[in-house]
Amino acid sequence: MDIAVSTRPLDRVADFPAIPSGWSYLDTAATAQKPMPVIDAMTRAYAETYATVHRGVYQRSAEMTVAFEASRRRVADFIGAAAPEEIIFVRGATEGINLVANSWGGTNLKPGDRIMLSVLEHHSNIVPWQLIAERTGAEIDVAPLTEDGRIDLDAMAGMLTERHKLVALAHVSNVLGSVLDARRAAALAHDVGAKLLLDGCQAVPRMPVDVAAIGCDFYVFSGHKLYGPTGIGVLWARGDILGAMPPWHGGGAMIDKVTFERTTYAPPPARFEAGTPHVVGVIGLHAAIDYVETIGLDAIHAHETALVRETRDALSSLNSLRLFGPEDSAGIVSFAIEGVHPHDVGTILDESHVAIRAGHHCAQPLMAQLGVDATARASFGVYNGKQDVEALVRGIERVTRIFG
Repeated sequence: MDIAVSTRPLDRVADFPAIPSGWSYLDTAATAQKPMPVIDAMTRAYAETYATVHRGVYQRSAEMTVAFEASRRRVADFIGAAAPEEIIFVRGATEGINLVANSWGGTNLKPGDRIMLSVLEHHSNIVPWQLIAERTGAEIDVAPLTEDGRIDLDAMAGMLTERHKLVALAHVSNVLGSVLDARRAAALAHDVGAKLLLDGCQAVPRMPVDVAAIGCDFYVFSGHKLYGPTGIGVLWARGDILGAMPPWHGGGAMIDKVTFERTTYAPPPARFEAGTPHVVGVIGLHAAIDYVETIGLDAIHAHETALVRETRDALSSLNSLRLFGPEDSAGIVSFAIEGVHPHDVGTILDESHVAIRAGHHCAQPLMAQLGVDATARASFGVYNGKQDVEALVRGIERVTRIFG
């Protein structure tokens, strides 16, 4: 797929038509803006080549099926999967986690088994495990954080026992930007016979990910945070694990043979992709992966880390402002201003044409740990540059003047 990108060093704002001049979009951790190559690929798919996949015998359906399965291979290569059949297309990371919880968890968890989470997890990596624990009688443990906001793997190592069947952790925190030592987490889980699931929503757009090198068992991420469309995500799992998992949703495409007496099911990945898929979303995801790899994940990570460092350095001089998370946060800066609700911070920044996120970020247990109801969060993407950091700092200085 041909990708036409701007020749600017890494500040790729010219590739993003929804970002007007003078507007600083700093909410990429919630959802990334879409570059023209993704928009163009989806427009072509809807306007020129659209058909459903896997079912049609006519030429266009066959061609769209080829493109659809090429996207699966592209995703597999992108994250280091052993085979395309290990890639399951889902609506998003939330659905991917729910699929694992209901299919793998519903089959393998029993009373007395334990699940290990951490304090900083997104609600989507908490609630599905609570629901399946209620159904199966399993129990949940929570690993604490280090002083600078990382998952405390030393503490977790002391908590894990052979009763733990699953460890589910964020690869990168959506609030603190702290990066998990994923290889060590995998080793700790496997030492007690547990599986490791990683929530990669914030990691995949920001740094290279190789599931084989990490050694995890499940990995999920969403397309819309990777500069792709909404409504499409990926669940990766090791082939032997997928082969032993029962279907979660029933319907078309996931069957082998249906009779009223008995239904048999297709092998993965079809077993887990019931119904007509988000065909154009998958095409858009392919284009998004091509886009970020044209830039380079190492370059993206270095760029966002530099913007975080500049932002933290500038904000650390404000006495009324509290910064959260580690100094080397991956693309995310969360903060609170004394005496100012984060929603007010977000509103005033919006008046200054700076868009940030304000709230609990679907991480209420972490908010309780931090001792706040909510934080303000600035998160960076490939379209951001020094000018956006400067706009953010000017806006925050205005906030402190207004409430000073």
